[in-house]
Amino acid sequence: MLVIASVGLLPAAAQTTIPCAGRVDETEHCFRDVAVAATPVAVDSTRNYRLEELIDIAETNHPRTRMAWEQAKQAAERVGIARAAYLPELALLAYFGDERIINPFPKPLAPRGYTMVEMPTVAPKIGLAYALFDSGARHAQLDRAKAEQLAASAGFARTNQQVAYDLVRAYYAVLTGEQRLEAAEQVLRTARTTQEATEAELANGRATLPDVLNARAETARAEYDREAADGAVREARVALRDQMGVDPSDEIRIARPATTPEALEVTQSIEELVHEALADRPDLQQMFAQLKANEAGIRAAKANERPSLQLGAQLGQTALWPTSDYGQLGAADQTTWSAGVNFQWNLFDGGKRRAEVAAAQSAERERTAGLRDEQNRIARQVWTAYLGFRTAMRKHEAAASLKRAAQTSYAASFEAYKYGVKNYIDVAAAEKQLSESEFTLVASESEVWTSALELEFATGHLLRSGIALAHPPSTENKK
Repeated sequence: MLVIASVGLLPAAAQTTIPCAGRVDETEHCFRDVAVAATPVAVDSTRNYRLEELIDIAETNHPRTRMAWEQAKQAAERVGIARAAYLPELALLAYFGDERIINPFPKPLAPRGYTMVEMPTVAPKIGLAYALFDSGARHAQLDRAKAEQLAASAGFARTNQQVAYDLVRAYYAVLTGEQRLEAAEQVLRTARTTQEATEAELANGRATLPDVLNARAETARAEYDREAADGAVREARVALRDQMGVDPSDEIRIARPATTPEALEVTQSIEELVHEALADRPDLQQMFAQLKANEAGIRAAKANERPSLQLGAQLGQTALWPTSDYGQLGAADQTTWSAGVNFQWNLFDGGKRRAEVAAAQSAERERTAGLRDEQNRIARQVWTAYLGFRTAMRKHEAAASLKRAAQTSYAASFEAYKYGVKNYIDVAAAEKQLSESEFTLVASESEVWTSALELEFATGHLLRSGIALAHPPSTENKK
């Protein structure tokens, strides 16, 4: 049984720092208990940062993580809004006013046929409103809000994975740049050694001036490659700081991985990896949750076509002091109340509700088709990453063999050249082959790291405990 556990790729510490990064159905209440740092983290340019430390800084400091966090919090609050619809609403109401009206009154009791009444009023009251029945609209809205919260949870987890993925790629870009710089320096030392030997052979009469000039040209080329490698690694450090969400600079140092590419091995079949990806990928879980939210939206739209019952009641104290320009009116200060049930059934609305249901059903079919397409894309992505990792491992083994052979060839050619058995052309060819093997080995090691990262990201294992890369079994276990 295979699991690719990247013991050096993502240390265990980095797998426990990310909140809400588990399965969607396990993180519904996660967002109320976790905080994302709002203050940028300072980077100490004098210390060597381990990969898990860089990931932790990026996850707590990157703007994309904060945005996803706030979106998740908003989704959690919308669940509370949907639950509130099941509870009655209480409101404190109060009216303070004065009113002057014309009150018709028969003659001759009122000489003008009316009286003028002025009525100051104070009327505080408490109002109650409660939905007794709504044909399932509240339940559908709550289901929709819960599904949207799960979608936000999955989106937050995938954002964390994406930020970590970009950070790890930037980390390995710095690591590869540093290794290329070391290789360029080694090539430069080899070129200088060859140049010195060629100049010594010229002094002894066993080499020609063109040989020396060619050796000096190779040294100059090696110096150029060294400077280019130094510039590339500085640019990679700037990119790494950018992925960490801190100010751009090339002032950052990284610690090397605790393991080597040879310690990585795929220990699961491709079918198992595809199955786990389809079950665990947060972005796929997000699409499932969005589909559930859409189904709840259809139920809510259909509920609007059915009747509803609303209970309404008010209790208050009304005080008024009316006066009239003809006759006398009495003041009042009495408790007043009202209660009733309102039945509502919209029989015709010009086809609005029917169009809303049709639009929601169309959106559901669209999301279903999109979900199938995403499943196929994820399966292809896992296959590509799996084959890429296995190919990278074989290329790395070949590159290591190539370097060993090139080192042996150069050493033999150089020794033979010093004794006059070989000429400069043989040494130059061996030197070129050695320098190419140095860079090839660095490139192959970088490809192993990045392809392992691609496989973990494709399967959805990144930042989770169920990682897909592990040390290969020992010889005894194989037996």
